Amino acid sequence: MASLSPRLYRFARLLLQIGALIVIWLAAVQLSEHWLHSLPPTVSGIAIALVLLGLGLVKREWLTDGATWLLREMLLFFIPVVIAVLQYRELLDGKLLAIFLVIIGSTACVMIATALAVDLAWRIEEHFRHSDEKQS
Repeated sequence: MASLSPRLYRFARLLLQIGALIVIWLAAVQLSEHWLHSLPPTVSGIAIALVLLGLGLVKREWLTDGATWLLREMLLFFIPVVIAVLQYRELLDGKLLAIFLVIIGSTACVMIATALAVDLAWRIEEHFRHSDEKQS
């Protein structure tokens, strides 16, 4: 049996990783629809991925390339939204300042929340690292 070329191997690995992320997303949608109605699938999906990674059932390397590709190509997912906004411009007349302020405010909230979460995670990791060093 002939081995795959490196390029074809990377492509197949990328597709598998994206497929794994889609499976996590589908599980999150099902979880949110059937059991946790008030929790959005995005939040439950992050929780599922975090639990899988934390328990070691999924390794970070198994998802890295797929997640990187999805993040790099994220702009493509917003093109339909931009087209819709351009089609219905008359609905936005007089509301542009309010929309702009909401966009700026929500972006700032996301950035602040992310910074606080990363800082908290770093502090927890440092705490566990120092407690492991003291036990050694």
